[in-house]
Amino acid sequence: MAPPPDGHGTWHPLDGDTGGKSRRGPGKARTAAPDAWDDTRDQSYLKTVKPRTANQEALMAAIDAHPLTIAVGPAGTGKTYLAVTKAVESLTAGHVGRVVITRPVVEAGESLGFLPGDINDKMDPWMRPIYDALSDRLGARQVRQMVKDGTVEVAPLAYMRGRTLSRSFVIVDEAQNMTYPQIKMLLTRLGWHSTMVVTGDPDQTDLLPELSGLTEAARRLEVLDGVAVVHLTTADIVRHPLVAAMMPLLA
Repeated sequence: MAPPPDGHGTWHPLDGDTGGKSRRGPGKARTAAPDAWDDTRDQSYLKTVKPRTANQEALMAAIDAHPLTIAVGPAGTGKTYLAVTKAVESLTAGHVGRVVITRPVVEAGESLGFLPGDINDKMDPWMRPIYDALSDRLGARQVRQMVKDGTVEVAPLAYMRGRTLSRSFVIVDEAQNMTYPQIKMLLTRLGWHSTMVVTGDPDQTDLLPELSGLTEAARRLEVLDGVAVVHLTTADIVRHPLVAAMMPLLA
């Protein structure tokens, strides 16, 4: 995997055919809140994303062909980024009317305490990776507007019970931090003309291992025609090459 061509800007492993050029000028850092994003990013957002591995290609094809896709694999394999890519494609093509994003609010070993603001402000620290991916695909200004008008909805897991998500593209991120009853509740929110993509890494759960429901849910649902379960491996990692080398040693 080639490193960035120079020491400036930020290199992204899923840039596709960008020639290694940064989409963000040097010294411009991301922040958690969409309102703080740099509008200059709108000038060069990504229009196409190509899979780097056979499993990534299989994941993109599975999302196109199934109402429910479960992507299971280690960190850095592009699970969330490719889910966001497909969500943007579906939204811009008019196949769905909104993108709904949810994930469990589980901290990775340390507590942040009380977070001020409305529900979007409170969820910002957990949603930052998805906001960044959306901004890469649509531009920061458009994402901000979509969040404001509800086209992109941040839906905390705690408030999902009783809802029916029709004509929506639903992204369920970090599902390894959901219990089996939580996953069961969330999967049954799927409505007509909707697509749901569930992503997670069972080896990086912040719950006790026996409490995570992702692996069991994937095992039970794999037999259904409308469900695709895609397993990614360390060979699909597209972050720094050292990440792929570290994963077997840290397992």
